[in-house]
Order: sequence, then C-alpha cells, then structure tokens
Amino acid sequence: MSADPTHIRLSRRAIIGGLAGAALTGCDAFQQSDAGRALLFSGETANKALQRTIMDRNALAREFGESDMSPIFRSNGTRDPDTPSYNAMAANGFADWTLPITGLVERPMVLSLDQIRAMPARTQITRHDCVEGWSAIGKWHGPQLSLLLQAAGLKTNARYAVFRCADLYNGTPYYESIDLIDAFHPQTILAWAMNDALLPIPHGAPLRLRVERQLGYKHAKYVEGIEIVDSLAPINGGQGGYWEDRGAYEWYAGI
Repeated sequence: MSADPTHIRLSRRAIIGGLAGAALTGCDAFQQSDAGRALLFSGETANKALQRTIMDRNALAREFGESDMSPIFRSNGTRDPDTPSYNAMAANGFADWTLPITGLVERPMVLSLDQIRAMPARTQITRHDCVEGWSAIGKWHGPQLSLLLQAAGLKTNARYAVFRCADLYNGTPYYESIDLIDAFHPQTILAWAMNDALLPIPHGAPLRLRVERQLGYKHAKYVEGIEIVDSLAPINGGQGGYWEDRGAYEWYAGI
C-alpha cells in the first residue's frame, strides 16, 4: 500500500453493529466472557473482507444534528489516568502536553497542544458504538489525523499508526492502532473538544482519537504519542491494541 492512501475509498456500518447490541450488556463484564467475545467477533473476519473488497471505504459515517445529541454520554474504560505526570499536566491545564509523531516519517515532530488546537479542524456529530451494545451521539472537534501525517511525511513502508496513551489499564500502558486507510479517512480526527467544550478528563483529555467507522474501544483516549510502523507484531502483545492483546478483541472493529 502506498504511504499516501487518500485515493483508497472507505466505507461504514456493514454487518456487526446489531450483533453487539443484541449480545452484550456491559464492557467490563464482556471482557471477562470468552463466550461473549466469541459471539461478538465470530463474523468479524468476514465483515472485514467484505468491507474492504466491495464497499466504498471513503463513505462517511452518518452525521447528526444537534437536536440528536445524547443528553448523557457515558465514559468507559479509564475515566482518569491518575498518574503523577498526568495529574501534574491536568493541574496546569495541559499547557505542557505534547504529541510526538515518530517512526516511519520523514520529519519527526513534537506538537504542542496549542499547535494542534490552532490547526484547521473538523466538527462532526456522530454515534459512538461501544462493544457492549450501548451507543450515544456526541459532537467532536479537532484536526483530521491526515493533516498531521501529511505534515510529518510518511515513508514508503509505513502501514499503521500506533497511538500511545497516558493511562495505565490494569497496570499496563494503553495503546491502539489503525491502518493508514482508516487514518486518512476524513472523519478520523484527534478531538480536543466535545459537545462545544474542551474535552473532559473522563472522555480522554486533552486529546483522543475519533475513528468513526470503528467500535468504541478503537477510539484511544489520552493520546500522548503517535508512532508510524510497518508491522504491529513487535509491539507489546503483537495484536495491535491493549484489548486485542489481552482480551482477544478483533483488531479490525469496523461497523
């Protein structure tokens, strides 16, 4: 795949959204259930192949109006990293937060939060679908990930974007990854605002990934670094994300 995959067409919402809603009642309980994981992901390989071969992968996720926004948008997973370094930056309004972009890039860079907030931004009202079966509609605001990747310049062997996060989940650093097809989708953004306010801590302040064509566990919160790689195999458990490594979640969570 070329390092500039903007010509590749993407899509949204094919097969498994209804399966998640019918089968599951809570993420925390779900992650402990082998039967639940098997049920949820039994069709995922076929879903991925179908989406990537016959669908327009550049199609946009459905966007909603402000009247559709959910009055309550619950948070999931880590609700506060509560580490000394994170607490110190939160106390300072994240003025010292930086985002390094490293790996297979021509121009490694470190961006301040002010620089990211000054970039051209996209606002989108979309539905968040959790693996547990619940959903909520919220407004997100931030630069398209493609802008940052284009500024860094991808090398020809770049394949994946890996997101390093500030939170520890069960004592292990959280991370996620997506391929460059989804990284360059126009609705894939690094959100620094939610519902017309700065992103709150339970939802990933100061910066979180929104990859609207995938289930909620792919939307990494507390993003503090992006690494561009050619393979996921050498990273942590080699499956491309915390839950993929620990809970046998599917890496591709397209909906």
